Amino acid sequence: MADVELKVQEVVTGRDGPSVLTGLRWLFYLVTPEETSFRTLDEVPRYIGQVTPIFFGMVFLEMLVAFLKNRQTNTRLNDSISSISAGMIMTMGDLFYMGAYMMAYVWVYENYRLVDLPWDSPVTWWTAFILAEFSFYWLHRMSHEVNILWAAHQVHHSSEDYNLTTALRQSTTQKVGTFFFAHLPLALLIPPAAFSVHRQLNLLYQFWIHTELVTSLGPLEYVLNTPSHHRVHHGRNPYCIDKNYGGVLIVFDRLFGTFAKEEEKVVYGLTHPLNTWDPIWVQLCHYVHIWKTFWATPGWTNKLSVLWKGPGWALGKPRLGCIEDIPKVKYHEPKYDSKVSWLWSTYVAVHFVLALVLHQELFSVVKTLTTAAMVGRVLFVMWTLVCVAAIMDRKPSAPIVDFTRCLAFVLVDVTARLSGSPVVLLPSPLLNALSAWYLMSAVIWGIKFLKSVFTTKTLKSG
Repeated sequence: MADVELKVQEVVTGRDGPSVLTGLRWLFYLVTPEETSFRTLDEVPRYIGQVTPIFFGMVFLEMLVAFLKNRQTNTRLNDSISSISAGMIMTMGDLFYMGAYMMAYVWVYENYRLVDLPWDSPVTWWTAFILAEFSFYWLHRMSHEVNILWAAHQVHHSSEDYNLTTALRQSTTQKVGTFFFAHLPLALLIPPAAFSVHRQLNLLYQFWIHTELVTSLGPLEYVLNTPSHHRVHHGRNPYCIDKNYGGVLIVFDRLFGTFAKEEEKVVYGLTHPLNTWDPIWVQLCHYVHIWKTFWATPGWTNKLSVLWKGPGWALGKPRLGCIEDIPKVKYHEPKYDSKVSWLWSTYVAVHFVLALVLHQELFSVVKTLTTAAMVGRVLFVMWTLVCVAAIMDRKPSAPIVDFTRCLAFVLVDVTARLSGSPVVLLPSPLLNALSAWYLMSAVIWGIKFLKSVFTTKTLKSG
């Protein structure tokens, strides 16, 4: 137990991670082939996991800079929580299938590779960089032009804000399409270690371009994907639709005719906003839409078109639909924002931060957990995210669902303590504070229920 607590403390304090400068270089792809070339897959760092503290540091820095510049931050608590929740669900999904994906990649490489590229050659490094970017461009483009792939990718576009937390709004199902259509073909050429390096660094680079604070990067705009280019990609203005698919580079968009320069003010989000913070519905809503459309469409050829043509396709329309069907952008149209009081906003924020703590604890000790313990932690974190969203959406079911969640944590915690096995592997002071807060939350909901019942009886008797 002491070893586990030490490990958790090291993760929190960053002693087992990179320096801030090194983490920032990873984030901006400012690395050399020599320092990021590895012989085996086991030697490759967990770049994404190790820069997580830098993610949140940059989020707060973005808010601070916007405040100092006296401009709106375009950052709302409910939208940011929704974005980060999607990222948490995605990373927890990786626990169940990312290992299998890498095993499949290694198997294809070992049995069907076309060439033997030396792991320590700069040629191998640059080949992996270009091919990773090229495959990302086409997978990203397919994710907008093929409806069944868009069902996953639309999660990333569902935010009506555009800030660094938007970068974390990811789909847990998109990894399937990404792996089979973009990653697995690379196994014919790229060594597994080189693939892992560039897969992670390509994704890390795309974090910082989700901001409105950076306007133009001058001549770099001709080569790199920049915040300006990516703002266009996230827009629902007609000129923004299906443009700027690059990850690190913008050159493939220029070559294949999908580039658009930022012109008028960009309005973000889906053409048909979801109007909910529910992280599960955000992940599944378009699959439900496809299912209903599939069965309502006559003829099997047309049914298959529902799956494999564009999201805007319908009978009698071209493969990608008609740009005229895109709803007209209203620049002053209010965003979905089901406001709650500052008191409940504080409550939501605290429980969300605790979900983040439990999420990080899970990844810190996952190798020591049984499958049942891992699944239990994943389900509880997801339950928390659903409850937080229900409160922000002001759903009538929110009180009873969250009361049940808080009470369940207390009961499991008491049972675990009596058996000598703590419910989560955190330092004792932090675990005690966590338990006290869940107990207090259950009491708050209990009092609220009793008050509601008493008020109802009083009104009836009156």
